Amino acid sequence: MELRSVEELMDLLYACKGVREAERGAGKAGGADLHDHALRTAALLRRTRPADKELQLAGLVQPVGRLLCPNDPAGRAARAADAVRPLLGPRVAALLRHHPWAAHHADDDLARLSHAAEEARSAGFDAGVLEDWRTVLHLVAGRNSPLGAVD
Repeated sequence: MELRSVEELMDLLYACKGVREAERGAGKAGGADLHDHALRTAALLRRTRPADKELQLAGLVQPVGRLLCPNDPAGRAARAADAVRPLLGPRVAALLRHHPWAAHHADDDLARLSHAAEEARSAGFDAGVLEDWRTVLHLVAGRNSPLGAVD
C-alpha cells in the first residue's frame, strides 16, 4: 500500500487510536496507545529539532507499520517506509526503515528518533492532537511528493 494523500495518512494515524503496542519483556500486555505514543514522539522531536519537520514526521508516522503489517513485526518498518515514501519522501522513509535498529546506528537522526520514541513511552505530557500536524504533513508532502499534498 502506498499512501497518496495527507488525508489517507491522517485516516491511518487516527486508526492507531486505541491500538496498544506490546509491552517489552516477559510477554506483558497493554503497552502504550500507538496514537498517543506517536504524538508524544513527534512532540519530543519538535522540542529538540524544531526546524526538522521530516524527523518530526518520522516520529509521528512510525506506528503505521503496525496497522499495515500486524502479523509481521519484522516487516513493519519496511512496510511503513514503503507506504509513506510517495507522500513524505525518501528521508522520512529511510528513517522509518532503519528506526528499529537505530540504537545501534551511528546516524544522529536515527539516534534522536530512537531516543524520542523510547522517552515517549513513559512521558506523561499532553502532546496535543493529530490535527495539529496536518499543516506540517501538507508542507512536507508538498515538497517531497510528485503528487503534492493532494487531499
